[in-house]
Parts: sequence; C-alpha cells; structure tokens
Amino acid sequence: MNDAHLHIVVNHFPIIGTIFGIGILITGIFLKNSSVKNTAYILFVIAAIFGALSMGTGEGAEEMVEDFPNIGKAIIHEHEELAERFALVLYITGVFALISFVAAIKKFRLAQIFSFITLVLALLAGIISINVGTSGGEIRHTEIREDGSAKIVNDTDSTETELNKK
Repeated sequence: MNDAHLHIVVNHFPIIGTIFGIGILITGIFLKNSSVKNTAYILFVIAAIFGALSMGTGEGAEEMVEDFPNIGKAIIHEHEELAERFALVLYITGVFALISFVAAIKKFRLAQIFSFITLVLALLAGIISINVGTSGGEIRHTEIREDGSAKIVNDTDSTETELNKK
C-alpha cells in the first residue's frame, strides 16, 4: 500500500466523522442526554486523529500524483491549503471535545456551555470539510471541477492547457 492509497483510505473519516458527530451532538443537546453527547465527543477526537493521519499521508500522495495528466500542481496546492485549515480547526475541535467529555463525566457546571462551544467548532470544521472534500475530489475527478473539463494550470511555466477539447 503506497502513500496515495493510504491517503485515500484515511482521508474520508475526518469529514464523515465530523458530519456524523455534529448530528449526534445536536441530538444529545436536544435530548439532554450525556451519553449521546459523549459519543459525539469521542467521534470528534477520533476524527481529529484520522485528520492527523490524513495530513501525514498527504505529502506522499501529492508526490505520487502531481505530475499525472489532468492534475497539475495548482489544484493540489489549493487542496493542501484547505486541508491545513481544516486540520487546524479539527484539532481544536478534537481537543475541546476531549475537554467537554471530561467536563461531562465529572459533571462540571460548565459542561453544557462546553457542549455548545464544541458544536460551534464542529460546525466550522464541517463547513471547511465540504471545501476540502470537494477540492480533493477534483484532483482525480475532473468531471466535478467548476468548468467540467480537465483544464489545468501548470505552475512551472504558467501556461494553460485544455486536455478535454472536442
């Protein structure tokens, strides 16, 4: 299994885990159920761990595919920048979810406020994750790019090449 394969294996969980975690946390807050909220907190922590794994495999995946036809360095760089922002927010969400988990278990007075802060952080991570997932998908799936073609920009000489001309 190479870095590109590993990246594909681990990069979906931070996004899906965050989205499921948001739904579970909202349910837990609405039902005032600590067990459900704790499940969401653990899911956010696991999503953050998988986010770190995804970031760790991203560079190797980039090296393998950056010179493939229809890809180019610009689209990978855009994905990398978005992924770094997502990872930062996801790590903060994971740490705060862990704090919220401890606060809930120890029945701290501020546990309810921590739930809402964790939810806000998770929503921010969820919004960013949409852009990260889309930009990552656009790397190999040219049909979902904005213009619907395999248009790429080569960073080395700034020339534009359209590969899907009919």
